[in-house]
Amino acid sequence: MCAVISGAESWEDMALYGRSKQDWLGTFLALPNGIPSHDTFRRVFMLIDTGRFEACFEAWARSFGTTLDREVVAIDGKASRGSFDRSRDQAAFHVVSAWASDRGLVLGQRQVGDKSNEITAIPELLDVLDIKGAIVTLDAMGCQRAIAANILEGGADYFVTLKANQGKKHSAVAELCATTCFSRSPTHRPVHDEFDDGHGRLVRCRVFVCPDAVALEPLRDWPGLKSVLAVETICGVNGSGKIEAEIRYFLSSSDDQPEILARAIRQHWQIENSLHWVLDVTFNEDHCRIRDRNAVQNFSLLRKIAINLVRRHQSPNLNGSASIGCV
Repeated sequence: MCAVISGAESWEDMALYGRSKQDWLGTFLALPNGIPSHDTFRRVFMLIDTGRFEACFEAWARSFGTTLDREVVAIDGKASRGSFDRSRDQAAFHVVSAWASDRGLVLGQRQVGDKSNEITAIPELLDVLDIKGAIVTLDAMGCQRAIAANILEGGADYFVTLKANQGKKHSAVAELCATTCFSRSPTHRPVHDEFDDGHGRLVRCRVFVCPDAVALEPLRDWPGLKSVLAVETICGVNGSGKIEAEIRYFLSSSDDQPEILARAIRQHWQIENSLHWVLDVTFNEDHCRIRDRNAVQNFSLLRKIAINLVRRHQSPNLNGSASIGCV
């Protein structure tokens, strides 16, 4: 863990870190034969049982406290792009993670099988999470009735993107919202309307709650549905003169105030900015060429342990560098 927090990206980096910090490590580790070689690190992580390692991680994450009431727990998938192996016809390693937005913690992960997709991994992850009282957000891949029912059984509310290939459901919602929200004489006014001029762009985001959509015939079989939202995003890149507009629709079992639902939309993207971006930019995950399935899954979990440790570290002397355990 000390090596990973210090930027180790491979077994060779782990061995190098051990040799450079051997005197310090020797103050609390017995090292009669010195630091193991990089091949030993590789073999060990190939042999560690991934399921048991993940179960230990999830129990450790729960020790930080239960899910906060109405905390947004975002679930999303990410591929480690460098882990493919053409010689074995092996696709890149893909994992689904759960992110507690208010606490900034990774709660758990599950591998997506090579011959499967996130739809099978998400229920496995939900079964081991303590999500009672939370709002669980998912992108269009998680827009499944069975997944929504699973979240409700866990004592949480779901907030999912209605994907376009949901045929009649998406068409019915889009047709209704075109009249009640986006016409010249709309029935509903936006519950949230803000501008963002950061990162060289000017973005306007409007959020509408569409109570009439809950009663639409194509949505009658959707479990526990209480809210349908429409979100319009208008984006212009400064100086380009190009403007793009997009409308997305969301289904939720939550009957919270519209402001809370609008916040859930924004907080869902924390899993991209605070987890996936950090994994790629800080830990260089996409360029890691570890390919053994057990090893890459275990190394993926090491990075998330490192993220949780750093985010839980409250020292005022931490000046932006991930320096826990470094001497």
